[in-house]
Amino acid sequence: MKLTKIMAVAAFLFTAPTIASSEIIPVSKETKEMAANLRDIAIKDDSAYELLKSLTTEVGARHPGTPGEKAGIEWGVKQLQALGFDKVYTEDVEMNGWVRLVETAEVLVPSYQKMIITALGRSKSTPEGGLEAQIVHFESYADLEKAADGSLKGKIAFISNRMERFKNGAGYGPANIARSKGHELAAQKGAEALLIRSIGTDDHRNPHTGATNVAMGYTMVPAVALSNPDADQLVRLIGYGHNPKIRLNIQTKDLGAIVTKNVIGEITGRELPEEIVVIGGHLDSWDLGTGAVDDGAGVTIAMATGALIKNNTKMRPRRTIRVILWGAEELGLIGARAYAKARKADGTIAKHIIGSESDFGAGPIYGLQSSDNISTNAIHVIDTMAGIMGELGVTRRNGNTSGGPDMIPLAALGVPAVNLMQDGTDYFDLHHTPDDTFDKVNPKHMRQNVAAWSVFAYIAAEWPGSFK
Repeated sequence: MKLTKIMAVAAFLFTAPTIASSEIIPVSKETKEMAANLRDIAIKDDSAYELLKSLTTEVGARHPGTPGEKAGIEWGVKQLQALGFDKVYTEDVEMNGWVRLVETAEVLVPSYQKMIITALGRSKSTPEGGLEAQIVHFESYADLEKAADGSLKGKIAFISNRMERFKNGAGYGPANIARSKGHELAAQKGAEALLIRSIGTDDHRNPHTGATNVAMGYTMVPAVALSNPDADQLVRLIGYGHNPKIRLNIQTKDLGAIVTKNVIGEITGRELPEEIVVIGGHLDSWDLGTGAVDDGAGVTIAMATGALIKNNTKMRPRRTIRVILWGAEELGLIGARAYAKARKADGTIAKHIIGSESDFGAGPIYGLQSSDNISTNAIHVIDTMAGIMGELGVTRRNGNTSGGPDMIPLAALGVPAVNLMQDGTDYFDLHHTPDDTFDKVNPKHMRQNVAAWSVFAYIAAEWPGSFK
């Protein structure tokens, strides 16, 4: 270990005022009573819902590199200041911008039919005017893997696997490999383009966009998602013995180097201001809808939670509550990675006590999960949180968690996390589609979310022990 690192660790050990994790420190009666009081205030408060209405109406879509994203950042700063946060600031995040320009598709053979498609993140363009080719059908990514390299020359690879619906969204990961890595595999097999069934659970004629595994530049071939009804149509045509020929016209643009921002608001701790409890959501969204459930809801739940705690407690919590509106999540956790990298570099990562992100829509919370690296002497604190959330329909749940997508880089550096588990039964009906709009959000569910988040954030910031 380098001397400078040893000195930094030693300095932290001798100056950190948090009570050592070897001691079992109870949650005080006063803390539990205040958390319950915050819960009861929040369940009657529509602040998060009203903030979300403003964000999705006055700003709209917030795709990185667009005027909407810039307006969203300005909105976030202005609203956090108006809510009375003690400190509001932004941090620059460098990235490569990408936008879609044109996206059309048609079945040419055996019968003419328009299809509803969208380009996947960082898709390259087809030749100007479009690409015409027969499709070759694969029921899954694994089936495409079995095709011989170069065997799809002059064809379009079509993967038709359907995502399964689960309350906790468990079907997303298994289906998502077709979206994230399918373009590489299609290119390896010689295909001219990749066409996938949208990674979504709906039966509406709305395509679902989403990120690929490309951080800069373009996908290896044009990569396109097809609405579920149109994917079904192609599968039926193939079932009748036809070999459909389609035309794809995808035109996109690489914006080159751009700067987005993480927007941060803080409620300063009264005793341990350098120790941080992180809550938040991601401020960016895809461009098809207005980013209401992904992730305007999470952003405004976190903002309303911080404001509610500041305005309804007799004294500030012991630690600082930091609300982070992460940037550029949709294109690969870019803001979150930059935030974690900066805290690792400046040595403050050890001061991040615990955290969580709301990024699974606006459905009601039904469970509270904690990460495996939380000290056994702190588990009772998470249990206490769940008990106070019980009146909201929340129960304690098993299973490890990173605390949400934008918490992954922090969790990888050892920051403990919790997951306030939302009912996402219909989340992937809306996710990354034109249907992600404000009217889909239930104000009652938003109030319940803020009530649960207030319990977590307040107790985490007030309890004097260590979660590590």
